Amino acid sequence: MNKVAFHDSSIRHTTGQAIYIDDMPDQENLLHGGLVLSKCAYGKIKKLDYSKLDKLPYSTKIITAKDIPGENEIGPIKNGEPILADDLITYYGQPIAIILAKTHQEAIYASNLVEVEIEFIGEPILTLDDAYSKSSFLDEPIILEKGLLENEMDRSKFKISDCFEIGGQDHFYLETHVALTFPSENNEYTVWSSTQHPTEVQHGVGKVLNIPSAKIDSKVRRLGGGFGGKESQATIFAAMSALCAFVTQQPVKIRLNRHHDMTASGKRHNFKIYFTAGFSSKGKINALDLRLLSNGGNVLDLSGPVMTRALTHLDNCYFIKSIKAVGYICKTNTVSNTAFRGFGGPQGMLAIENIIYFVAQFLKKPLDEIRDINFYSKSNGLTTPYGQVVSKPRIERVIKEIYGFSDYHKRVETVKVFNLDQEKNKLPFRKGLALMPAKFGISFNKPSFNQAGALVHVYSDGSVRLNHGGTEMGQGLFIKVAQVVAECFKIPLEQIHITSTNTAEVPNTSATAASSGSDLNGMAAWDAASKIKNRMITHVSQLFQKHKSEIAFENGRIIAGNKSLLFSELAHSCWENRISLSSTGFYKTPKIHWDQGKLKGHPYFYFTWGAAVSEALIDINTGESRILQADIIQDCGNSLNESIDIGQIEGGFIQGLGWLTCEELHFSKDGKLLTTGPSTYKLPGSRDAPPKFKVKLLENADNDEKTIFRSKAVGEPPLLLAISHFLAIKDAIKAANPLSRPEKLNSPATPSEILKVIKA
Repeated sequence: MNKVAFHDSSIRHTTGQAIYIDDMPDQENLLHGGLVLSKCAYGKIKKLDYSKLDKLPYSTKIITAKDIPGENEIGPIKNGEPILADDLITYYGQPIAIILAKTHQEAIYASNLVEVEIEFIGEPILTLDDAYSKSSFLDEPIILEKGLLENEMDRSKFKISDCFEIGGQDHFYLETHVALTFPSENNEYTVWSSTQHPTEVQHGVGKVLNIPSAKIDSKVRRLGGGFGGKESQATIFAAMSALCAFVTQQPVKIRLNRHHDMTASGKRHNFKIYFTAGFSSKGKINALDLRLLSNGGNVLDLSGPVMTRALTHLDNCYFIKSIKAVGYICKTNTVSNTAFRGFGGPQGMLAIENIIYFVAQFLKKPLDEIRDINFYSKSNGLTTPYGQVVSKPRIERVIKEIYGFSDYHKRVETVKVFNLDQEKNKLPFRKGLALMPAKFGISFNKPSFNQAGALVHVYSDGSVRLNHGGTEMGQGLFIKVAQVVAECFKIPLEQIHITSTNTAEVPNTSATAASSGSDLNGMAAWDAASKIKNRMITHVSQLFQKHKSEIAFENGRIIAGNKSLLFSELAHSCWENRISLSSTGFYKTPKIHWDQGKLKGHPYFYFTWGAAVSEALIDINTGESRILQADIIQDCGNSLNESIDIGQIEGGFIQGLGWLTCEELHFSKDGKLLTTGPSTYKLPGSRDAPPKFKVKLLENADNDEKTIFRSKAVGEPPLLLAISHFLAIKDAIKAANPLSRPEKLNSPATPSEILKVIKA
């Protein structure tokens, strides 16, 4: 494997030659759609007034839910999720109609002229506590239980009860939601969508248009970022585009501007956690009783699986003897929240880290001491609250490595000296230092999603065409899978031609999500390439009269004793001898099973491990914070591509910093999102990245499970390590005011939130 292969599109990205959907040349009859969005959070549509459109100097076309030939429905799990509001408005910014025009600007302008008369039918529910008090839920509670909670709680020497809030986050991908649909003969449609899940787009369009999946070709070459926001919700806008193409029988593009994208598409779920913890004088947690409230928004979307993953990551790296955690998915009059990198895992892990911090503060013990006594181990226990055994934990090794890599213990003392000097000289700065360990489960929680297909063609000139079900959104999946095929045939990477994800070539794909893209599609591609390779070996064996065991593929040649052929020569010879050089491949993840009703089973094929140390600086007068240094150790198994993986680790960590420190969603009292662009929504910038930033992959750490080349996933786990900076800010607050309660810090840790806690 070429572990430092460049991203296949890196040059095209930097030169502007990479083609995204909005870059595709417009056809002469192309129409653009602009969305009419609701301006109330809860009400009934009484009347739509289009009269102002008649005065425009250009023609327009109006599309509403009444034009849908099939179902007004795209719910990925449960019904009740329309693409266009028909009667009831359930959040501010909900799409009501689509206005078509010849240009994007004309369509957007025209959509703003439509007046919607709405009957207000009640006060909108906008907060988690309000939803909980009114029993406003999207689904039944999800319950995780283990052990004898009441007994262990009663036996515990100490108990703490408290609560904290975890903020949401906008995906803010560079490319907003976009879809382009081409109608064809025989009621067939080609849909180009910026989606992580082409098959779900195919299903959604089929349901809305009432046509079978076989007539819908769902395609995507690349996304300008996804982060989970285009797993299910891209289907909404693809279905709108397809509906408009159906009505007009012309190509139609729907592209949201940033304001509409942030208003009408979902975010990371914000949570509120209520807990009671029972623990010993040494800090050993014996019992946890938790109530998790998540903001599902107006419809369910993927909120159920998000809550499930939050519950199954409440343990992080810690053995918990007895636990009861009840997850409530709250129904509010805000946009439906959805998948986001980590998919509930970050919220669950931040919850347990906050609780451990509460315990440390109560006992006046170092945070690391409380962690050490609770880690998974043979003496503590290795069974998770959901029944899976952590058979070979790597936490001790990872912690030992991060201590040395970050010079942790020396820097703890250095930070103390700095803070004493600042206090002595009445200066406003305080530093904090904190470590964050992380265990993250890899696989979709629903076993049926853990499958992938691939299609490999070898042409008679030796070139190879590769297609699989994964989508490329900048994370480097395509180059990794191409490396796998090149390694199978032992040919240069340049001979592999990567093609757009396409449901016409590989059907029934799973979403590129859950950090499983390389695991699933890499193995499927290896399966396809291996079938072709075995046919080639059989042919060479007959051609050279050599046993199959004597035939080797090396450096673009096929060697059999003292005879050899170029790969291209062998491909041509196979063609001449009528040997198939095309094959599908398939893979399904083994060993996994899950009972969603009981929340028990073996949902994860394996775990990744990691740790980070962050150093924070705060200004006690303004509440401003900075990260000064970050050191990361990440377990990637036997990395498929070290440079790609390090890039993912760095990017994920920075995205986590944004979630925990500066990205704050503000709603007005009537439910309008006020943070709908970079002028009001604070994203991490160059000054928010740590000036000293070191990343190291765990060495000699092959995956214990049989993954592709014994590698491990890397997409989501690094984001969780940014919790180290959140904890470092708490450490700095503690140094600022010994009477403060840093454990009460909510995320995001904005300047106002930091000041509130310092002065508490």
